[in-house]
Amino acid sequence: MIYGFQKVNNKLVELESYREASWVCLYPPFDPSELDEVAKEYDIPLDFLTDSLDIEERSRYEKDEETIFILLNTPILNDDDRVGEAIYITSPIGVVLIDKTIITISPKENPILEKFMDNKVKNFDPNDSKMFVIQIFEQTVYRYLDCLKKLNLKRNLIEQELYNSSRNEELKHLLRIEKSLVYFVNSLSSNDLLKMKIKRTDLLKISNLEEHSDLFEDIIIDNSQALEMSNVYTNILSGTMEAYASIVSNNMNLFINRLTIITIILMVPTVVASFYGMNLEYLPFSKNKYAFFIIIGFSIALGYGLITWVRRANKM
Repeated sequence: MIYGFQKVNNKLVELESYREASWVCLYPPFDPSELDEVAKEYDIPLDFLTDSLDIEERSRYEKDEETIFILLNTPILNDDDRVGEAIYITSPIGVVLIDKTIITISPKENPILEKFMDNKVKNFDPNDSKMFVIQIFEQTVYRYLDCLKKLNLKRNLIEQELYNSSRNEELKHLLRIEKSLVYFVNSLSSNDLLKMKIKRTDLLKISNLEEHSDLFEDIIIDNSQALEMSNVYTNILSGTMEAYASIVSNNMNLFINRLTIITIILMVPTVVASFYGMNLEYLPFSKNKYAFFIIIGFSIALGYGLITWVRRANKM
C-alpha cells in the first residue's frame, strides 16, 4: 500500500493522495504495480524500490544524480516460530531522498516505521528529510538495544532452568537466541560501515548543521555499543553452551560409573548362586539343611564388602 503523510499544525496527517505528501511510505501488503507507479511518478530507478524488498540485501547507499538511496537493516520479530528458527531476524528499510520528498519502503511490517506513522517519535517532521533519515537511524539503534536486552534476559532465565534440567528444550531456545545474535552482529556491522561512510562523504550535507551532526555522532557511538553488546552476548552464549555440554558429559560419566559399580556388586552374588545352580554332587553345605540361608548370607556379605571397598576407594 502507498501512504502519504504531511505534518500539519504539529500533527502528522495521512493524505488522500501521496503525490502531495512530504513522506511517501510503501508498506506491506504490496501490489506490484505500486512500485512501478511510484518509480515513474518520482522518476527514480525501480531498483531502489525492489532492492529494498530483498531480505538478503546489505546496508549501503547509492546516488543517482540528485536522488539518494539509503538501505539499512533493522531488527524485527521472526514470523516463523518453529523450533530452531531465530527469535529475531533483520529486515531492510529503503530510504529514497528526492528534493523535498522522502520515500520509505520495507518488505515486512516494521515497528520502526510504525512508530513514525503513529507520530511517536519526538520532534519528528517529514519536511526535514535530513533529520528524518537521522531519526530512522536513531530508532533503529534503539530497537537493536531493546531487542538485545530482551534476548539477554531470556538467556539468563534459560540458564537458571539449565541448572536443574537436562532437557533439550532449553538448548533449543539457546540456539534460537544464538541465531538472533548472529543476525544482529552481521547487520550492526553493516550498518556501522554505512554510517561511517555517510559521515566521511557527508552524504546528507549535515557537516555545517550542528544539531544534525551531533545527533549523528551519538548514533554512531550507540551503534558501536550495540555491536559490542551483540559480540559479548554471543561469546557468553557460546561459553554457556560449551559449559553445559561439558556438564552433561560429566554427569553421563558419573552415571555410567555408578551403573558399572552397581553391576559389579550385583554380579558377585549372581556368580555364587550360579555355582549352586550346577547339578554337582559335591558342593559346600550341600547336605546342610541351612545351606540356602548360609549361601544367601555369604552373598550379602560379599556384596557389602564390595560396597565398603568402593566407598573407601572413592575417598582416596
